[in-house]
Formats: sequence, C-alpha cells, structure tokens
Amino acid sequence: MSGPFIGFSENAVHNKRVIIPAAFKRKFTEESQHTVVITVGPLDSIALYPLDTWNATLARLEEGDEDEQLFRTRLIDCAVAEAELEGPGRIRIPERQLQEAGIKDTVVVKGEMHYITLWNPESYYKKYSKDMQDSRRDYDTHRYQKKKVQP
Repeated sequence: MSGPFIGFSENAVHNKRVIIPAAFKRKFTEESQHTVVITVGPLDSIALYPLDTWNATLARLEEGDEDEQLFRTRLIDCAVAEAELEGPGRIRIPERQLQEAGIKDTVVVKGEMHYITLWNPESYYKKYSKDMQDSRRDYDTHRYQKKKVQP
C-alpha cells in the first residue's frame, strides 16, 4: 500500500494543478499506477487516495460495521475523478472541488498516512494551531500522570 505520507507543505495552484511533494511521490507503489482517486476529505479538505490505498480502504470498510459501510458509500459517492500523476507529480483537481475547499492560488498538501489531503491554507493553519495546543496539553497531561504514578 502507498505511504506513509507524513508532514505537510504549502504549494502554488497553477491551472488547477497541485504539485505533490517529491517525498510523497516517492511513496506511491507500483500498484497505485501513480493514480489517485479524488474525493471528499475531512472538514473542508479534498482527499487524494492512491489507487492501491483506495481499493484496500474500500475493501476494509465493506467488511466493517454499519458506520464504516456508510462512510464507504459516502467516499464512493463523493469520488469525482481518477487522476494520474503528471510529470513532476502534478495532479489536476476539478474546479468545483477547489472552490468547495476554498482553495485558490495556494494549497497545503498534508500527509494523512495512507492518503493525502489538500487544504485552504487559512483553514489548515487554524486547525493546525488548535491541534498543536490540544497535543501539547495532552502531552503535558500524559507526562504529568506518568510522573505522578512513578515512586
């Protein structure tokens, strides 16, 4: 399976094309055929599933509980296109999806382990700041609790 995709970068959007970072591009397997399925992502993002990951995700969700099967149906219903990586790793994103995500001239490309999300930078950095605060709080709480338990 393709991945893991970890980290994020900010790139320009040019002619509805987004450049996938080279570090991500290298993690596409041969089975993915350097093709992604473009579908709905978390919050207001766009999700890009490498083809091998897409197929594995759908198979796993099909065997899941009712919520997972509903999520599978929604991923399929919202899948708008398959797109092949062009040249240096560009992906053409349909105009409607860019508009719905609020992506104009720049985009944050975020690794989500086995898929990639595209974000409006303002939305992403707002979410990122909150996630960082929550993570620091959780980290501090975890460290504090460990110290408290130790003699």
